[in-house]
Amino acid sequence: MATAEEVIPPEEPHKKSKAEPPQIRQERKPAAAGHLEHRNLRSDEFWRGIPAFSDVTEEEFLDYKWQMKNSLYGEAKLMKLMEGLAPKEFVEDAKRGFSKAPMSVRITPYLLSLIDWDDPWTDPIRTQFMPIGSRLTMDHPMLTLDSLHEQADAPVEGLTHRYRDKALFLPLDTCPVYCRFCTRSYAIGVDTDTVEKVKLRVDPKRWERAFEYIESRPELEDIVISGGDTYNLAFKHIENIGVRLLEIPHIRRIRFATKGLAVMPMKILTDQRWLDGMTRVVELGRKLHKQAVIHTHFNNPNEITEITRRAMNELFERNIVVRNQSVLQRGVNDDPETMSLLVKRLGEVNVHPYYVYQHDMVQGVEDLRTSVQTNVDIEKSVRGVTAGFHTPTFVVDAPGGGGKRGVHSYEHYDRETGISVYTAPSVKPGEHFLYFDPLHSLSDEVRKAWTDKKAQKEMIQAAERAAGVS
Repeated sequence: MATAEEVIPPEEPHKKSKAEPPQIRQERKPAAAGHLEHRNLRSDEFWRGIPAFSDVTEEEFLDYKWQMKNSLYGEAKLMKLMEGLAPKEFVEDAKRGFSKAPMSVRITPYLLSLIDWDDPWTDPIRTQFMPIGSRLTMDHPMLTLDSLHEQADAPVEGLTHRYRDKALFLPLDTCPVYCRFCTRSYAIGVDTDTVEKVKLRVDPKRWERAFEYIESRPELEDIVISGGDTYNLAFKHIENIGVRLLEIPHIRRIRFATKGLAVMPMKILTDQRWLDGMTRVVELGRKLHKQAVIHTHFNNPNEITEITRRAMNELFERNIVVRNQSVLQRGVNDDPETMSLLVKRLGEVNVHPYYVYQHDMVQGVEDLRTSVQTNVDIEKSVRGVTAGFHTPTFVVDAPGGGGKRGVHSYEHYDRETGISVYTAPSVKPGEHFLYFDPLHSLSDEVRKAWTDKKAQKEMIQAAERAAGVS
């Protein structure tokens, strides 16, 4: 028999626990005006600041034919326009730069008008399109003309097949502008004093050989149509190429690559046939349950104006997806503030930030390259600035054909010698790929070592051993 102490009291009815009142937190302060800078797009008649364009009406300036006709092509036209506009010292500096550049010069009135001509030496738009002799530096000894081995991975002329399910199709070799840093300086534009170009002219017969190869490879699902620049394709070619590819059963996605949206957005506003041709391709893709999109190329927030917004609104209303691929460049976007503003401003005009590339190792633009560490640091700062799905992936397109690797995914990175080692198991298993930081980012001692063949070999072998790939 249980004692009094052992008697178990009857179970009390379940009582609801009373929640503590929520703690009142201090209200978050509104964002400072500077955090909304991405919404402030230039809307003035900025082109009137150029003497040659001072009487150009808005209607004329927004006419893509006027833009094309008045694009500055070659040294002579550009020099004439800069007289009285740029400081004389700058004009002489540009003359020296033109003679050494691997790319011919071509720039639209739109871009030319956005340059700060009071200080053209540091302007980010000038930096991308006009070489100046005082800023050029010695190329890294490991540079090659076709650093990504696009030609080596080409089964037919003008078609690079590197990734298992994706190919790069190059239907032409011209662009509305010529970027100094073009990774295809081996082919794009006319011959220069330093480079004789590979020719990839518009030729439907050549294209058909590429299409036949694509049809023969059922593993291919994704085709990038680049060049050159698809902006320079006639509307009928845009439509013919798009339809031809979409009708191949195993092709699921096509992308039209163009820098045109950044350098001549008015084409979207005034070239109705081109826009309608692109729209028909996108609509056909949707009916076939396939994707057809545009990939473009903004590098600096100054390139995005109210004209850009108007053009992007046209594309957005037609359900045309636009993604952006930037190139990290010294003096253009190599600080967290500029890159963050670019990413936010792209979102403001409904362009999806997709990639930020480490600058490719191409000739004549060593002054534009940054170290891998700079890329890693900027990626850390940009992540969290906006939604994750609107944050670009920062990558190195591995020299030698390794494809795009996350910039921080190196097997080893020697910051002293500037050598980073990458592998690409799904692209080229068993191989490794080396990226070399620009000489200007290294110490005097290491820069000197890179001029010695024996020292070069020793530095590379040391990095390979550290990465476990020697």
